Amino acid sequence: MALFGPSIVDEDKREQVTDYNWELISDTGEPYNFNEVKRKVVVINFWATWCPPCIAEMPSLDALYKSYKEDVVFLFVSNENLETISNFISKNSYSFHVYRPKTAYPEPFDASAIPRTYILDKKGNIVIDKTGAANWNSEKVREQLDWLLKE
Repeated sequence: MALFGPSIVDEDKREQVTDYNWELISDTGEPYNFNEVKRKVVVINFWATWCPPCIAEMPSLDALYKSYKEDVVFLFVSNENLETISNFISKNSYSFHVYRPKTAYPEPFDASAIPRTYILDKKGNIVIDKTGAANWNSEKVREQLDWLLKE
């Protein structure tokens, strides 16, 4: 499966997250509140272990995570049980944590089709909104993250 870099949403078409009321639980059992991401650059990836396009893009997401984990918040979100998620992460030697939603995700997010990935700027604007697999470790994505971090 050939993976291409995602497109950047035109500034005049960007949706903004205004509701940060979303509770999640990490694969280690720790509660996480989406309020913690306010004023930060965020990558949110909705995925599942049974989804071939999700699996195809995971190596590029893991590489991006390893490069930016100190500066960017990464939320890998799956509805699967924690044991299934942990086994998948361990088997593939991925370094990121996965979260399960405890409450419904806020608008404007939509995970009815996966993989679905969003990149938010520090103001909560959706800069990238991609449904389907992509190469997340592309130069284009890295340049966009670098620019967002400088804002």
